[in-house]
Amino acid sequence: MLSINNIQTVYFIGIGGIGMSALARYFHSLGKEVSGYDRTQTALTDALQQEGIEIHFDDNPAKVPAKPDLVIYTPAIPANQQELELVRREGFPLMKRSEVLGLISRGSFNICIGGTHGKTTTTTLVAYILRATGYGCNAFLGGISVNYDTNFWSDSRNVSVIEADEYDRSFLQLSPDIAVISSMDADHLDIYGTEEAMQDAFVEFSKKLKPGGTLFSKFGLPRARSFDSPRHLTYSLQNESADIRASNISMHDGGYRFDLILPDTVISDIKLNMGGLHNVENAVVAISIAHQLGIDPTAIKKAVADFKGVKRRFEYIYKKEQLVYIDDYAHHPEELKALLKGARTLFPDRKCCLLFQPHLFSRTKDLADAFAESLDLADEVILLPIYPARELPIPGVTSQLLLDKLQVKEKMILDKEAALTYLKNTFLPSLRPDFPGLLITAGAGDIDTLVKPIEELIRQKW
Repeated sequence: MLSINNIQTVYFIGIGGIGMSALARYFHSLGKEVSGYDRTQTALTDALQQEGIEIHFDDNPAKVPAKPDLVIYTPAIPANQQELELVRREGFPLMKRSEVLGLISRGSFNICIGGTHGKTTTTTLVAYILRATGYGCNAFLGGISVNYDTNFWSDSRNVSVIEADEYDRSFLQLSPDIAVISSMDADHLDIYGTEEAMQDAFVEFSKKLKPGGTLFSKFGLPRARSFDSPRHLTYSLQNESADIRASNISMHDGGYRFDLILPDTVISDIKLNMGGLHNVENAVVAISIAHQLGIDPTAIKKAVADFKGVKRRFEYIYKKEQLVYIDDYAHHPEELKALLKGARTLFPDRKCCLLFQPHLFSRTKDLADAFAESLDLADEVILLPIYPARELPIPGVTSQLLLDKLQVKEKMILDKEAALTYLKNTFLPSLRPDFPGLLITAGAGDIDTLVKPIEELIRQKW
């Protein structure tokens, strides 16, 4: 059986992905020889190169190491990719990212955070609390921590905090000591086929707990009675029927203060400097995990107050009197709903303009009505063309499908360049001290490449 200790040379096919890059950093931190391929150069691949990891951007079998001890690939890579074909033909040891995480998790105490949304912020907050309080952990994150500007860090303590990804059933490779299920909304139906099949996978994930492990699940999830854990605690934003919940929630400068009601105690006056009530709920379970690990409540509270969030998760790009600009990774209707409701609650008197990039033809087709319902929470909606990622087009499925379903009056489809022009010449000039704006960019594709240009437009104006 392959052992981490016996691996010296690791090659990544698709190294620039958020999960793959965390693994690359993990092996690099162990002193292994790490290199890889990705199709596109990004800020993340630039960071990896600066850290000493060799990366190339052409599909070139000649650049694969002669005899790698392990090749790791992502399912997003096409089966006919030349380097992948070479690796299979030569019989080099080959594993999916999820299988490698499973291999790592078999030898450590694991906190695994799953759910169709909420998992990245929760995972990052748990890992940040453990690091900031001195408890220590190895963190494998699905986003970039703003505090540390990375998606991975290591520690001598053999504890791993892992984002448990449901895509391609990846999380079923893990061995949790503590598991979280934050949500089970229909998603990835291109993989699962039906919502019920996706829920079956989460039930199976709950059964991966090690003996004596603890499951935290959001109160009210479907199929919760099927979750298999002798120690099962439910959590909620405020539902009093849950085992753990927040109370006395108040808004404070774009964030929140609240008390946490636990089965055995109350932690009072917690400050969270993130927007969105859904992030209070994420903090509820993150703090509960830290409490279970025996970390001092005062230290937990300080860590939470110092937490700056995750890039592209309700991230404040600009926050002044005239305009608040928030960027978010939201790409599912429920995520969009939470994002828009949270932003509008915090900034109720501002005109809300949403620039949204749909992600995947299949998700847009399967969830079109739900997307329209969420998008209608904005005052104005600008849709970018659908970001295809790994998919080929589906006839009749374009951003026009969503536009036609929207009830909001101010709506349009623009490409990225036209969207920048519209913001510069129309939206931003329309704002006044008595008519301030709330601008939100959202999506999981390449809409993040617009964030800096939009920020520059805003700063040129004010």
